[in-house]
This record gives sequence, C-alpha cells and structure tokens, in this order.
Amino acid sequence: MEIQIALGADIIMAFDECTEFPADRSRSRSSMEMTLRWARRSKEYFEAHKSEVLWHESSGGRSQALLGIVQGGMYPDLRRESAERTVELDFAAYAIGGLSVGEPREKTMEMISAALEVLPKDKPRYVMGVGYPDEIVKYASMGVDMMDCVIPTRVARHGLLLTSEGRMNIKNTRYRDDQLPPDPNCGCKVCARYTRVYLRHLFVSGEPLAGVLNTVHNLAFYLDTMKSLRHAIQLGDHSGLLSGNVSMA
Repeated sequence: MEIQIALGADIIMAFDECTEFPADRSRSRSSMEMTLRWARRSKEYFEAHKSEVLWHESSGGRSQALLGIVQGGMYPDLRRESAERTVELDFAAYAIGGLSVGEPREKTMEMISAALEVLPKDKPRYVMGVGYPDEIVKYASMGVDMMDCVIPTRVARHGLLLTSEGRMNIKNTRYRDDQLPPDPNCGCKVCARYTRVYLRHLFVSGEPLAGVLNTVHNLAFYLDTMKSLRHAIQLGDHSGLLSGNVSMA
C-alpha cells in the first residue's frame, strides 16, 4: 500500500493471492481467507496514509481509489461469500481475480456470474486478466465494467492478429501472396499501409518489426471493440450485447 500510494496510482489494488487451478475446496477457502485478511489490512493502511502523499495534494483534484479483490477458486459459493465479505469492507470498486488461470471458459463465466450476484451495481466491477474480444463482449453483457489483459500484445509476438473476421495466424502459408490488408474493416495505421503478405514476410524473417506492427493492429482492434461496446450501451442496445453482435467497424 505504501508503494502504490507513493507511486501516485489512480487505481490501487488490495493485496491478494491468485489461487491456482486446480485447487481443492480446502485450499481455495484458505486462500480466500488470507485474501480477506489482506484486504482489511490494505484498507486500514490506505485510509490512514492516503492523504500524506504530496502527489495526492497537488494532483488538481485527482484522487486514488482502492479496489478489493474477490477470490474463492472455482467454487460459486466461495465466490459469493468472498464478494459479500469484501463488500462489507466498503471499497471504492471491486475486482474479480483468480480467473484465466487454466480453467474452461464456461467455468470463468460461472465464477464471474456468482460474484456479480453480490457486488454492488453502483460501483465499478472489474474482471482481472481477461480476455479475447468476443469474451469481453460477453462479460460486458453480464455487467462487467472494466477488464485488462496481455492478450493483444502477447499473441501479436506469436503472429496472431485479431480481426473482424476472426483470429488470423499470419504465419500460415495461405497469406504468402495475399495482398489484402490484415483486416479490410479496420482503419488502423497498419491496415491502411501494409498487406498480409508483407506482415507474414516480416514474421517468418524474424524481423522485430513484425511484433510491433501486429501489436499496433491488435491494440487498435481492442480499442475499436471497447468503443463499439460503449456506443451500444449508450444506445441501450442490450440485444446486440447479449448476442455478441457488436459491430467492430
């Protein structure tokens, strides 16, 4: 807490343990209990020291927010209990952690749903470490407000492009002579300037530029996805969210 406050972070996370998968019920409860003890200690220190930092006082009205984290392994009742007890500590917002650690996607959604049953709707709800664009749309439709993930940069380094037509493995020989942009429906600088054959050439040649250009496109695609999600929510287009039919154009 001392380090995060001193750094001037806008969003500060309480200390938690990301329970491994698989973990039996006893291990999951023990991990959850430790996370709850740390949550209480984190909140107490944050409340006692947040006003002591010069950055906070000279930040033009900006403030720091501390988020509690829900754990509980892959057990819905433990997830609900963790959420209830974390809410009792009254954080500025709430995160759901310990997911995307190897469990099936159906189990991820089940755990998110269990926690959302309890977490207040009038405070931001954040799922940590997810996900692919199609998963983000599903989680938003469930009521998740924030997400984060290394996917757009990590998969870019391995030649995977995320497009409006699905996932594209630029290493494939089918793109050896393909003069189309990576995603014809994307307006990013990479799609406006480069072809699939060129991006494939860079990757198979071991050029570092391949990872850079793939990353630029993937991040643009994620930003467009989030822009479309916000637009659908503003329009009240819940049918589009629930079906996953959010335009990426």
